[in-house]
Amino acid sequence: MPDLDHERQFNAPVIGIDEAGRGPWAGPVTVTAIWLCPFAYDTLPAGIDDSKKIKPPRRAALAAALMAPPHLSHTVSIDVAQIDQMGILKATFAGMVMAASKLADKMVKAGWRAPVHALVDGNLLPPDMPLPATALIKGDSRSLSIAAASLIAKTSRDQIMQDLALAYPDYGWASNMGYGTKVHKAGLNQFGLTPHHRQSFKPIRRYLDAGD
Repeated sequence: MPDLDHERQFNAPVIGIDEAGRGPWAGPVTVTAIWLCPFAYDTLPAGIDDSKKIKPPRRAALAAALMAPPHLSHTVSIDVAQIDQMGILKATFAGMVMAASKLADKMVKAGWRAPVHALVDGNLLPPDMPLPATALIKGDSRSLSIAAASLIAKTSRDQIMQDLALAYPDYGWASNMGYGTKVHKAGLNQFGLTPHHRQSFKPIRRYLDAGD
């Protein structure tokens, strides 16, 4: 289970950053940066963990609690056009930089110190991260801040995909969240691409090439 050991190494504010949606064939990639207020560590809700290990209703409840004061967070979604232009890794990095910067601004405006360090899920860091940072492999299972960010990012992106599914009901996005499932493939075969498909992704490129 994640804990606060990494956060407590710093005698100053530390933020956690994680993303949701790097792998799907459709929809944005969503990044959350969060600062868990140390004065409220003792009242954090139980069960904060890697978002993939938690069922959607509980995940949504945890995300709502973590977005409430005194904690502060910022979530950014990078759209398909940017993903196709930049590539998914650079797009994710751009989201991380933006989320971290906007969260730092929120913290200062709220009267807190700016963060001195970021804990980022994964093994890579954006080259232009606006503050010192540490990449933690499987960070959402090691750091409560990263796990909290994963819960918010996943909940936020799932809602985006469920909203898109209302306009594009033939691809199963309300349940597959844009991943390449059988239902999604069947929708592509029958109805073709939508503006929300990532044309830079190889599986989607194959559908484009087949239509040439």
